[in-house]
Amino acid sequence: MGLKRPDRRGFLKSAAAVAGGLTLGSVEPALGQTPASGTFIKGSDELIAYGERSRFVTSVRIPHPPGGRASPDGFGLVFHVAAPLQDSVGMITPSSLHFVGTTRGSFIPDIDPREHRLMIHGMVDRPLTFTLEDLKRLPSVTRPHFIECAGNRSRPQHKTVQETHGMTSCAEWTGVLLSVLLKEAGVKGGASWIVAEGAEEVKGASSIPMAKAMDDCLVCYGMNGEAVRPQQGFPMRLLVPGFEGIFNSKYLRRIKVVDRYYMTYNDYGHLTQDPKNAALGVQIGPKSVITFPSGEQQLPGRGFYEISGLAWSGGGAIRRVEVSTDGGRRWMDAEIRGTAYRMAHTRFSFNWNWDGKETELLSRCTDELGSVQPSRAQVAEFFNVPLDPSYRVPGRDNSIQPWRVASDGSVHNGNS
Repeated sequence: MGLKRPDRRGFLKSAAAVAGGLTLGSVEPALGQTPASGTFIKGSDELIAYGERSRFVTSVRIPHPPGGRASPDGFGLVFHVAAPLQDSVGMITPSSLHFVGTTRGSFIPDIDPREHRLMIHGMVDRPLTFTLEDLKRLPSVTRPHFIECAGNRSRPQHKTVQETHGMTSCAEWTGVLLSVLLKEAGVKGGASWIVAEGAEEVKGASSIPMAKAMDDCLVCYGMNGEAVRPQQGFPMRLLVPGFEGIFNSKYLRRIKVVDRYYMTYNDYGHLTQDPKNAALGVQIGPKSVITFPSGEQQLPGRGFYEISGLAWSGGGAIRRVEVSTDGGRRWMDAEIRGTAYRMAHTRFSFNWNWDGKETELLSRCTDELGSVQPSRAQVAEFFNVPLDPSYRVPGRDNSIQPWRVASDGSVHNGNS
């Protein structure tokens, strides 16, 4: 045929030269392989022992609420600190950026895990005391769960999603089911509540129904693949999935099994005789918020954007998320990214072509119980309160958060 068979080795060699930026007689680094400005991160014992993030990543937590008491204050007391949801990706919050909630402000206790003990007593057959090592010998579970402070609610003066919703985070928690410990102790008949107490300076204690304690509560010693951090309750904390944050006692040291509701320090101020309020005073959600685009972010111009956000519920897994790009006139299904776990943050996204005109973005979610996140107007009607964003509605405010996109691409709190 007169055709010369190609030299396979020569073809591969020439292809590699093109792909790798090689030229005859010289060798150049491939595109993107030259260190910026010729700088390097020099190895050190500290980096080997425990890594750190890039100096170009600047996400930080902030004291909450904005303009409130500083954290730490002049005495070193720590108060509420909000997570930077605007920079979040996926559904897990890094341990170093997880929000912090404290009981009326406190010092972070420096606890030697070898000396720490967890006592279970009260209406049990066998009062027991556990060390950290005792817990680690028992069968463990690892589950993603969110925690949210009751104060996590939008205000007109809030500018960013960190200010409106930063008092919630989601981590992967590892520990022992509380039911395992209670069964080992032997719960007596008539016992209907437990009181969980931590070792904070201002004693953190909460009354929890026995049905919840025997269901899915965890005594956690692990968080995101490492030990629970001191700000989150080292060496062990209680995790009460889906319940208001104050129930999740840190530095857990005592669980008393009782036959009635105890009025503890934490319980005071979290009770109400109004049945509507009481029904919404323990379990969180369903709730969602768009994290991009959100307050004080800037869209460079009209065109395609991926709207992204988080949804969660104390009623179980998120089953549906809807997004409106026209102020609530039309709702369209968003895509749930990854697995929607029970009582965990769920990432959602929606493809949007912005025409450059002023509009309002909203999201709402539905959980596995069929509960739908309400609008601000629906919440106001339910509680018979003013339709005023500055009014603090009863219960755990899970109303829809609007973000107003101006024609110049700037994004603002729609409640302001």
